[in-house]
Amino acid sequence: MESLEKTVLQLRKKQQEATRLRKKAEKQLKEVLSAQRRSSSGLNSIDKKIESEKEDASDVSDVLNQKNSQLASIERLIQAAEERLTREKEAIEQTEQEIEFSENPEEKQYAESRLRSLRDHVEELISEIKNRQKTAKKIADDVAKFDTIKSKISTKIQKQSQAKPSLRETMMSSKKDAEKFVKELERRKKSESSVKKALEKASSKLREFLDKQRKTAAKKKATKKKATKKKPARKTAAKKKATQPKRKQPKRKQPKRKQPKRKQPKRKQPKRNPQEKNVKLFFL
Repeated sequence: MESLEKTVLQLRKKQQEATRLRKKAEKQLKEVLSAQRRSSSGLNSIDKKIESEKEDASDVSDVLNQKNSQLASIERLIQAAEERLTREKEAIEQTEQEIEFSENPEEKQYAESRLRSLRDHVEELISEIKNRQKTAKKIADDVAKFDTIKSKISTKIQKQSQAKPSLRETMMSSKKDAEKFVKELERRKKSESSVKKALEKASSKLREFLDKQRKTAAKKKATKKKATKKKPARKTAAKKKATQPKRKQPKRKQPKRKQPKRKQPKRKQPKRNPQEKNVKLFFL
């Protein structure tokens, strides 16, 4: 009985320890899987960001190429207008000389008309050059702006690409740890299950033993009850005897006990004087 109870207690402690280790393995596996999910999610997020940034960079590059083409075209137009302006100015100088040295009024009048036309054309060219220069400056500012945006996007892509190896390494290590903890959890579950089965078996035996003890105790109690049910008849007879008057029995004379004789102490005789003794002898 005691050994069986001790076995049950030991198995309960083992089950508690096995449950604790199983829960610990479950917690470790949960943490590792969480780290793996975070790493995987981080990688997917980085990949998505890199793809988005690349698309943005591509769009910015397209706009930048377009702006650069516009700027190059305007710069060519400005250069062509400046070249025409230079020619027109030379033509004005030449016409002014023709007017100055013309002898024929008709030639002078024609030259003056041509001079007015050249001067109007020069003013138009100067106005055109100024407008195109303003446009070119605006486009150049846009080009610088888009260059900055493209540079920032490239920096982001570079940083995100540098973060990927560490996340990949974390994901791989988490994957290996997860496989290890899955095996550990399976082992802990098997251990807990075997201890649980052993405990159930021992507990079942202990219950059977206790049931037998209770049954035997109940049988003994039942037999005692049966025995106590028969005893009241004897009690009634004893009660009847008690109700009848008791007969007086003659008193028996008890023999007197002899008292042991006490030894009386001898009296000491007083010592006699030798002269008295002689006197007694003399009288005799």
